[in-house]
Order: sequence, then structure tokens, then C-alpha cells
Amino acid sequence: MKFRKSILLSLISLSAVVLISSCYYDKEELLYGTAAPCTDTTTNVSYLQKVVPLLQQYCYSCHTGSFPSGNQLMGTYVADKAMAQSGKLYGTINHSSGYSPMPKGGAKMSSCQISTIKKWVDAGMLNN
Repeated sequence: MKFRKSILLSLISLSAVVLISSCYYDKEELLYGTAAPCTDTTTNVSYLQKVVPLLQQYCYSCHTGSFPSGNQLMGTYVADKAMAQSGKLYGTINHSSGYSPMPKGGAKMSSCQISTIKKWVDAGMLNN
């Protein structure tokens, strides 16, 4: 009887260890999927060609119109630039401490996409 209890306890312990360790991920690629490698090395990022498509995909559905989510209006160059100048745009998409991670309920932008936005911001947020 003791032998059976001992085997049962060992199996339960082993199962718990396997379950706990199998749920651990620490790599962004494993959490959010592997995106195509970031091959764009240009420093001047076009607002219209590169930034707007990303913002349309991740931001505009909630942050445009008469009642934008979080009272954060986007969708025009002036509004997008204001978000970028305040630091909110980069802080939220990068999930930086002190910012509400965006998009809410959606997958985080890839590191390449975040880098594209950062390059635009760092280059002066040109309307190009």
C-alpha cells in the first residue's frame, strides 16, 4: 500500500512539474509569432507609406471618429504627430512601463513594426 502511495505521489509531482514548466515562455517570438526579419535599414521613414498603414492596422479602428477610445484621437497627420511628440505613441506600442499597452486585446506590434514607428519619431515625424 505504501508503495502505491509513493508511486502515485511521484506521478502527481512529476505531472505538476511538467505542466508548470511547459507553460513558460520568455521569448517574444514564441509569444507573438515569428515575423519576417526587419530588413528596412532606412533612417527616413515615410509617414504615408510606412507609418499610416501600421496605424491603420493597429490603432485607427479604436482611435478615430467622434468618440475615440481613451479620448485619444488619431487618424490625421496632426493627431498622429501629437501622439508621437507626447511619447504616448511609442510608449503604448512598445508596452513601456507607465503606458497602457496597445492595441488593447490584440497582439503587440512586431519589433520591426515598432522600430519603423521609432525611426519616424526620431527623424522628426515628417509628413512625407
